[in-house]
Amino acid sequence: MALVLAASTAMAEGYQINTLSAKQMGMGHTGIAMKLGSESMFFNPAGMAYMDRTLDLSGSFTGIMSTATAETGGLKYSTDNGVSTPVNVNAAFSIYPNLKAGLSFYTPYGSSINWTNNWPGATLSQNVDLKVFTLQPTVAWAITPKFSIGVGAMISWGSVELNKGLVPAATADEAIKMMKALGQLPAETPAFGSTTPASVNLNGKSEVAVGVNIGALYNINDKVSVGASFRSKMNMKVKAGNASVSYANEIAEGMLGNYLGLLNNANFSAEMPCPYVVGIGVSYKPVERLTLAFDARLTGWKTYKSLSIDFLSEQLDAYDQFIEKKYSNAMCYSLGAQYALTDRFDLRLGLMVDTSPVNDEYYNPETPGMIKIEPTLGLSFRPLPALSIDLGFMYVAGLGAKNVSCTYDDFLGARLPGLVSQQLSALGFSQAQIAGILAPYDFQAQRTFSADYHVHAFIPSIGISYAF
Repeated sequence: MALVLAASTAMAEGYQINTLSAKQMGMGHTGIAMKLGSESMFFNPAGMAYMDRTLDLSGSFTGIMSTATAETGGLKYSTDNGVSTPVNVNAAFSIYPNLKAGLSFYTPYGSSINWTNNWPGATLSQNVDLKVFTLQPTVAWAITPKFSIGVGAMISWGSVELNKGLVPAATADEAIKMMKALGQLPAETPAFGSTTPASVNLNGKSEVAVGVNIGALYNINDKVSVGASFRSKMNMKVKAGNASVSYANEIAEGMLGNYLGLLNNANFSAEMPCPYVVGIGVSYKPVERLTLAFDARLTGWKTYKSLSIDFLSEQLDAYDQFIEKKYSNAMCYSLGAQYALTDRFDLRLGLMVDTSPVNDEYYNPETPGMIKIEPTLGLSFRPLPALSIDLGFMYVAGLGAKNVSCTYDDFLGARLPGLVSQQLSALGFSQAQIAGILAPYDFQAQRTFSADYHVHAFIPSIGISYAF
């Protein structure tokens, strides 16, 4: 059983979100070396120091429409995902000409993926809904006309809900065969086939975590700027999540209730990292109306080595899990261009290349990681000099993951033979007789799920900003 605090296939690799500005999405989500006013609080707080307005308000709303597929056993299965909606809202104001302050609210991490209840990988993941929210007060100081620094405090909290199968249908069907042979079930008892016999719902809220977002920006000349930013790692801790078990039908509950019933209303603790992100960027204006930008960001996913699930009752120690992840650090490269077609109308193009941190030997469908190519486009229209309406669009094209697999513990398969042996031994059966009874049945302590995965997504975004 695994509590999966993990990735949405439509977002950046891992569960990091790179769709937090409609305007910058059009430029491949670049911004580390740009002066973006209030939106710089996320990309590089130092850029806000050069804001030339008294007050700058901005916000973006994004819809992520993603689909992942898994091909296994000659059949293809698709997710049935809803629309994820990350947001970003910013307000910045001028204290002195060279000193600015602001407040930003955004969703830096999240996940929403639904593989449905009865697909072959249900014991690894049925659906996940993860949200992390951050409130960031920020200060930026232009030490000189050429050099600025900025720092923000990331105050983050979140929630997670996960549903996954507890018992593979194949294991439950072997149990039905055995129980029929022992006379414990009627001969007409149907097999589960492709139906997941029992599932668990895990949900919880994390404690507040605090990190920092710092940056520096240097203007080499009027045309070229370089920047660097760092967002620190935060650990999101769920200290008292809730678990509950559901069954496919009365047969499943009758067979499995004694083994799984203790999980109902049980509490668990778990922890996930929101990894550090370090980035560098450069912007260049070859002519007055054209801006080019390039960012490179390293996300420290290597800190996500494993996930431990600890139930808070000694009676449930047997249900505790240690799930190896063994992620690697991953790079994301962004390239963008903006052209001011008129004084009121801007056009943008961009491209993002996102590499995967996921280890192919621990490949779980709740995190169908792969290299993603993400072209973008966008525009801005200013009906008033102080008001901008921004539109952005990103297409996510995953390059695929072939013949990747995940090995997991089969809770029932590992324990049922021992439980049956105890019962038969108590009835006077010898060990040789018990071995003969169990021999025809395929109970496995571990199972491996393998598949080929593909991902794609459509991501439109709308933003608005007002500054005076």
